[in-house]
Amino acid sequence: MVNTEKVKMSPLYLTLIRQLHQDKVEINDRKIGRLGSIDIDDHGFIDFPEFHFEPEVCEDGLVHGCALIGKNFRRFLNEMPKYINRSSALACCWAGTLDRFMPLRLAEENRPAQLQETIRKYRITQAGFGGMNHLCPDTEIGLRLGWKGLLDKIRYYRKRNNPADPDFYEGEEQLVLGILEWVKAHQLLAEQLAREETDPFRKENYEAIAAVNEALCYRAPETFREAVQFLAHFQSVDRTYCGGGALGSLDTLLEEYFERDTAKGILTEEEAVWMIASLFFNDTHYTQIGGLTPAGDREVTSRLSFVILDAMHLLQIPTNLAVRVHAPVPGQTEEAEILLKRAVEYTLEDGSGVCYSLEKGISEGFSKNGFPLELGRMRVKCGCNWVAIPGREYPLQDVTRVNMAVALHYALEDLEAEGKYTTERLWELFCTHLGIMVDCIKKGYDRHYEVMQKGMPEIVLNLFMHGPMERGLNCSNGGVDILDLNIDGIALATTADSFAAIEQRVVQEGKITWERLFELLHTNYEGAERERLMLKNIRRYGSPQSAAEAWALKIRDYYVKICKETPTPEYHLMIVPGMFSHGDVYAYGKNLEATPNGRFAGDPISHSSEPDPGFARGLDTFSPALKANAVAVTQPGYGNSAPLHLDIDTGLVENEGGADALVALIHAHEQAGGTLINMNCISKEKLLKAHEDPKAYPDLVVRVTGYSAFFASLSKEYRQQIVDRFLAE
Repeated sequence: MVNTEKVKMSPLYLTLIRQLHQDKVEINDRKIGRLGSIDIDDHGFIDFPEFHFEPEVCEDGLVHGCALIGKNFRRFLNEMPKYINRSSALACCWAGTLDRFMPLRLAEENRPAQLQETIRKYRITQAGFGGMNHLCPDTEIGLRLGWKGLLDKIRYYRKRNNPADPDFYEGEEQLVLGILEWVKAHQLLAEQLAREETDPFRKENYEAIAAVNEALCYRAPETFREAVQFLAHFQSVDRTYCGGGALGSLDTLLEEYFERDTAKGILTEEEAVWMIASLFFNDTHYTQIGGLTPAGDREVTSRLSFVILDAMHLLQIPTNLAVRVHAPVPGQTEEAEILLKRAVEYTLEDGSGVCYSLEKGISEGFSKNGFPLELGRMRVKCGCNWVAIPGREYPLQDVTRVNMAVALHYALEDLEAEGKYTTERLWELFCTHLGIMVDCIKKGYDRHYEVMQKGMPEIVLNLFMHGPMERGLNCSNGGVDILDLNIDGIALATTADSFAAIEQRVVQEGKITWERLFELLHTNYEGAERERLMLKNIRRYGSPQSAAEAWALKIRDYYVKICKETPTPEYHLMIVPGMFSHGDVYAYGKNLEATPNGRFAGDPISHSSEPDPGFARGLDTFSPALKANAVAVTQPGYGNSAPLHLDIDTGLVENEGGADALVALIHAHEQAGGTLINMNCISKEKLLKAHEDPKAYPDLVVRVTGYSAFFASLSKEYRQQIVDRFLAE
């Protein structure tokens, strides 16, 4: 029976964790003051304004190619400032991504020039080509080998394969040599700090940090603290290279070390909480706790799962932790349910917390691609919206956006030019334009497959994947066994509501003619508020059995069909559809003309596959439940996430049943085929005050889309989308 109690924390360790929290807030304030708003994950880098780096570049003035990247990376690690926070159990930090310090990008001749006109016309600002790091490493490879063992592995396979072009192995070797030198430098820094420290606890802590880093220069981690320190090393190096950000299933990765050390009496639970909090302080890498074994016959929830959850709760900074949710396993104990409810209770207490990665939609959907169900259960949460099999899958999720509302815009343009106005013809034209957009991304993925090995290899993640070192191949070029590239559709509600508005107000009721509709769109509804509201105020997507929901399903089905029916044209790479907009709804809306759902030109598009805010006005029901149902029924269905965002007033939750009601909603969404839930529970008054004066609430943490961030670090636009969702609930 797993102990599910909260960890008992002494004043010493609570003080250390509170100091880490305060240090993070102060570090964040300084970054915002110098760099401005940060609309992505609240990355844990330390800003060193005085640090500059002069890279070695290619003839074209850029940095590309594995050997040159590895050589520059090694120098960068040696030259960047070293860092140990005095309240942390761990050494190291990162100073920002390499592209802030050098022109790190592909040579111009490697880019898909033949696709640029299509990309420009259809406003495809995220075309997938050149996408980096959107996969999940198997960090157990590093935990078993250590940095020195990884170096030996590179050298072994370099000698065994004896490639004609040594670029790949040379770059990987240079990187790991640089990491070992960087780890050694942190050992020396910790020793120096220990000599200067007068406080007995802090002096002993610096000495322990020095000993751990010294050991990791020569061998693999053997203790819990060494394993956590190794992961902190990985975090810093991974983020530095193009913003990598996944660790994997943290409780299963560290459980062996935790159980062994606590049994030996060399680790207490409160020390483990502090060490995990120190890891979360270092960076917001995506991690998961809980879930099932691949066979599906046993839950993996352990005592360490609860320790990790407590560390997140006590630290109260942005932390991208997920709880895997599944139906109860017959004959199993209730630890997983207790973990889920504890996570929900912490969300209600803190305002934000974990996200919920949902088993049924992920695993059963993945199996529809032709993979065993067991492989689907191995996928873990490793990004804003996405999951992957650690070390074995190259999915490139969250690097593409197909704005379906743009396809509708051009369909309307063509329909007006033809002069034969029917919804059937509009649909045909829409399908044509949507197909062009999807085909463009598929062709770009083929070019990506051709050039990334020599241009921009996954130099860090290659070390933590099964195959690249053994084959001498980059992840993107056949280094791993599963290549299943994602394409995300966006603006589903904007598009579905537009079709439904045309069908109802123009075709069925005749209240607006086709000619008048085109005039309204061309003039951006100027002087026509009554007609705009007429188009907007239909039963929108999210309203059960509405025409808009039927259109959403029709659009979803066609989008999935064109993604799945053919692989990429040249290299026959599998495509898996998703629906995720990230927080880019304002950016994509700015470049989009007025749409027939009453949306003004330049206004935001809808989120992912969710109904637009306000869809439930006039419906006598709990809108989060309606929203959850809409997102569930429109899932792409092949294992990639179309997330559900719930932003709920704490008073409303209390009236609807509190934590138990939210647990029930999470389980219902999982069983309905949902894939991911992101949740904020804050009072309306607090959120509005924080939006008006962010500096007054510097440590308010929210889930933006799939990621966690300080509310104060977001731009006004990004804050506004959270407020809009929140008020609409």
